[in-house]
Amino acid sequence: MTLQKRILIVDDEPDFAAIVQGNLEKEGFEVDVAYNGVEGLEKVQSNPPDAIVLDVMMPEKDGYVVCKELKGDDKYCDIPIILLTAVASHVTSTRYTHREGMSTEADDYIAKPASAEEITKSLKRLLNVS
Repeated sequence: MTLQKRILIVDDEPDFAAIVQGNLEKEGFEVDVAYNGVEGLEKVQSNPPDAIVLDVMMPEKDGYVVCKELKGDDKYCDIPIILLTAVASHVTSTRYTHREGMSTEADDYIAKPASAEEITKSLKRLLNVS
């Protein structure tokens, strides 16, 4: 019997997080949600998930910082991370850049608007589940 995989969604958009959560739960995942980077790090440290879906643009700590902190920590570096961002490669009006996102050690990088199905497919691939 396979244990249920736990996913942590870290996104400051409650509606988006709820849609992804519902879709993942239908697929058999256990899901927890954090609404900013600080809360996300706290949840990882208190109960490490099997994978993380991490938004880039968030208050307190953005997804790039959270990803770098987790991938730089031996306790958490093997947790697969999917970065989600609305930052297009041609957008220069924010401090977030596509190149910066691609330079993180995230295991996948999905542009928003991302469908819940696309996120689920990536998680299944990263976790090697069907």
